[in-house]
Amino acid sequence: MADVRDIMELERPPTPEITRETILGDKTKKRTSVGPKVPKRPEGMHREVFALLYNDNKDAPPLFPSDTIGNNGYKQTKIKLGMRKPRKWVWMPFTNPARTDNATFHHWRRPSDEPKEYPFAKFNKKVEIRTYTDHEYQQHLKCEGWTKEETDHMMDLAHRFDLRFLMMADRYDTERFSKRSVEDIKERYYKICGVLAKLNGEKKIYTYDGDHERRRKEQLKKLYDRKPEQIEEEQFLLGELKKIEARKKERERKTQDLQKLISQADSQNETPRKTDKKLPKKKISNPSRPSRVDTNHIFQVIESAGIKFPDFKNSGVSLRSQRMKLPANVGQKKSKGVEQILQEMGLELNPTPSEEICQHFNELRSDMVLLIEIKAALSTCEYELQSLRHQYEALNPGKSLSIPPQLLSSADGEGKISTGEIIDVVGSPGTPSNT
Repeated sequence: MADVRDIMELERPPTPEITRETILGDKTKKRTSVGPKVPKRPEGMHREVFALLYNDNKDAPPLFPSDTIGNNGYKQTKIKLGMRKPRKWVWMPFTNPARTDNATFHHWRRPSDEPKEYPFAKFNKKVEIRTYTDHEYQQHLKCEGWTKEETDHMMDLAHRFDLRFLMMADRYDTERFSKRSVEDIKERYYKICGVLAKLNGEKKIYTYDGDHERRRKEQLKKLYDRKPEQIEEEQFLLGELKKIEARKKERERKTQDLQKLISQADSQNETPRKTDKKLPKKKISNPSRPSRVDTNHIFQVIESAGIKFPDFKNSGVSLRSQRMKLPANVGQKKSKGVEQILQEMGLELNPTPSEEICQHFNELRSDMVLLIEIKAALSTCEYELQSLRHQYEALNPGKSLSIPPQLLSSADGEGKISTGEIIDVVGSPGTPSNT
């Protein structure tokens, strides 16, 4: 409390002289106080265990290791007090160089400290505002719809508010001049800065597109003013767009599968002297491809495109019914399609697994999978033909394009493929495949 009274310059009662004896006490006097009693070692506890609980001075053990040596865990046993009086604090005035109104403030400071600049003045950053002369304005800065008085008023607001354009638009003098929007003020200011930068020979010139900013804010306002029904309609359209993209990817995948089948048939039809040459990636677009392919080669492609059943050649006992189990690479949709065709043919899904039945049953299901793939590829080709026909009719109004019946699956009654059959077996184009 004596230090506080010194700082506040208040009177305080006289304090006795501080000496070493008053702080540490007189060593000649004997201590009359009795220390704490030494606890007695409990019965049944060994002396070594009891020594871990208390040291020679009967102090409790430390909670964590200490790097000090001796002196009861302290490096310095006797405190050293200075005899000097504490330094005073004075209520002194100061000024902020960031202010221009010469305001004076006060704070506590020691008289011995040297006067320094107010430390928080460094956070006051001023924006550099360009200036122009009357001659420069008359020669280069004239603009239709803006007078010199209004331009000077706008530049004065820019100086006052450090280019805070929202505040400039709010404080604009609408009694003397017409009301200006934020975009109008920005466009005029940055146009002046660009002209002055060109006159000074600067390379970096900032340009502001006021029309783009107005359109952007108008679009944001329309987006904000949408009704719940419009938002739901937009979400529905986005979902439909995703379905269309998924169907497009599915058609592209099926088209690539068909191209692979045709490329394999073409590679089997080529002469041996051309086998060392590379086949083109998209053989379907080659006009020189023969229109007819040998049936033997087609059968070879069909055999390679079916289901590849694993061969059980491991030693030990195995069940013959494992040979009829569909491999894991056959998708769920193809498996369901195979089951549907078997039910339509009146065949059992799991017949008796004799040697002959296993072989013929696996070949039959492999042919079924190949049939499903060919039907899906044919459906994709027909869809592409119809899309091209509609595009041609849209680009050429008044004209129609007829597709030859040879290119359609419904050319004869036997090869007709119904839409319902494709959907039941393969799935709609928008449904991703599991193959």
